[in-house]
Amino acid sequence: MTDASPAPRARARVRAPELVGKGGWLNTGGKELSLADLRGKCVVLDFWTFCCINCLHVLDELRELEERHRDTVVIIGVHSPKFVHEADHAAVVDAVERYGVHHPVLDDPELATWKQYAVRAWPTLVVIDPEGYVVAQHAGEGHAHAIATLVEELEAEHAAKGTLRRGDGPYVPPEPEPTDLRFPGKAVRLPSGTFLVSDTTRHTLVELAEDGETVVRRIGGPGTFNEPQGLALLPDGKVIVADTVNHALRTYDPATGDIELVAGTGKQWWQGSPTSGPAREVDLSSPWDVAWFDGRVWIAMAGVHQLWSYDPERGTVEVAAGTTSEGLVDGAAGQAWFAQPSGLAAAGDRLWVADSETSALRWVERDGDAYAVHTAVGTGLFDFGHRDGPAEKALFQHPLGVTALPDGSVAVCDTYNHALRRFDPATGEVTTLATDLREPSAAVVVGSDVVVVESARHRLTRLRLPEEAVRVEAAAHRTQRPATEVAPGRLQLDVIFTAPAGQKLDERYGPSTRLLVSATPPELLASGEGPGTDLTRELTLDASVGEGVLHVSAMAASCDDDPENEYPACHVHQQDWGVPVRLTEGATSRLPLVLAGMDDDR
Repeated sequence: MTDASPAPRARARVRAPELVGKGGWLNTGGKELSLADLRGKCVVLDFWTFCCINCLHVLDELRELEERHRDTVVIIGVHSPKFVHEADHAAVVDAVERYGVHHPVLDDPELATWKQYAVRAWPTLVVIDPEGYVVAQHAGEGHAHAIATLVEELEAEHAAKGTLRRGDGPYVPPEPEPTDLRFPGKAVRLPSGTFLVSDTTRHTLVELAEDGETVVRRIGGPGTFNEPQGLALLPDGKVIVADTVNHALRTYDPATGDIELVAGTGKQWWQGSPTSGPAREVDLSSPWDVAWFDGRVWIAMAGVHQLWSYDPERGTVEVAAGTTSEGLVDGAAGQAWFAQPSGLAAAGDRLWVADSETSALRWVERDGDAYAVHTAVGTGLFDFGHRDGPAEKALFQHPLGVTALPDGSVAVCDTYNHALRRFDPATGEVTTLATDLREPSAAVVVGSDVVVVESARHRLTRLRLPEEAVRVEAAAHRTQRPATEVAPGRLQLDVIFTAPAGQKLDERYGPSTRLLVSATPPELLASGEGPGTDLTRELTLDASVGEGVLHVSAMAASCDDDPENEYPACHVHQQDWGVPVRLTEGATSRLPLVLAGMDDDR
């Protein structure tokens, strides 16, 4: 009898480099792992950093794969930091617990393994077969389906060859810590004088007494909330909650205890999904904070680098600002770029925004019948630090919270600097109010005090607002990612995309791919900037600029290619790259970026 099943797809045979990192291993019970220890398993390397919302999405996408293939698949997180704070081993330990990472993690503070695997973007997934060869690489999120299909192929192929090893993996869970709060996110003061806190890692809300310590009650839990973050009081006395990992908004009524879903479907928004409509029929993407401003609830939609709004009267949601492109661009709300907005605060005619990935403080205000976006502090995706002084020279490091102060100034929870900072719009000066906080993520004003959510100390901390600011030694940083040396002049940009097995490009409604290119500084690109539908483009780099960052955003849509399937599923593959480049005579004139799949010619 002849076997009519298709032969396994031919794959590139590239031996996987060893896994090394000076930070050591987490979630292994103290054991150092090597690729030899993982031989016989299908290994998925997840290159991530804990500041990155797309990386957090991938953690959630991989959970089903971990569960369904727990005896054949080992997922290894390779933590590759962007910010200085993320190279702190204790911070990585916190993040692994905070985000429920239930697999081994290699702490690679110097990006050694990142460089060995030629990774260029967060997140990136690399699949290694049971014999130790790299067989696939995917940048960005949305690849769980393709990887699950590949894993099933690898299981069948290596079971037949006798090279598949079943059994428990190397994951060893850490001991739980007994604290009242665990990585709290945001807080709001209720009219009663008590505090409502989003107890993020335990998936609950916690009401604390006026002392900020005594637990009054716990609300919700797993099944109701999933890593809730932002909280805001509504005019009717209810609290609106950003139910972040459920991609939803809910209201909580302190008077009755009722919890109601008011926006979101529970599914994550993808390119091509509706951006307005009945609130409970439109997908959201990791809403991180909420604020009541200009008669509506504004939403820091961290997952798509936008601000949305929810109108409780009409029961609708819509995009309010941002394009989904990641970066720092001011102007009309519809053309502005954000980068993971994570904190909101209304103050008069301004909505203040903590734009975390650009380490920026920004604001939104009315411009006639529309809105405009402005930047008070911050320069872009790759510059950060702790520097006080004039706003144009001041630096933050991944701020997650912003609070309006009684004197008209703004307090910024400068999360990765462990500090509370102050920006005064009247003088344009940035000062430091307090240091030695541990990952502050929100603050609430109470009289002449400010109550800070110290997320990584699992508590609320009350501080007296100082009359004079604390003086700190200035520090400025740039991301430690190595610059790619490229030749000045003509540069061939190739975004490599191969539809996963069993899928084809979806061209029913026009081109199935999109490419957007820009640069910092803009003068770096003499030509080639702007949008287009081809994933290949010729750029011209100005030799006089010397170095900068190429911003590349690529999208491809594919659908299941099975004629017997009446309702094929469609998949969107998207990734933004910020590629530091240094112009060097004689260097390469081609820049390949892998969106999905592996290619022998890459």
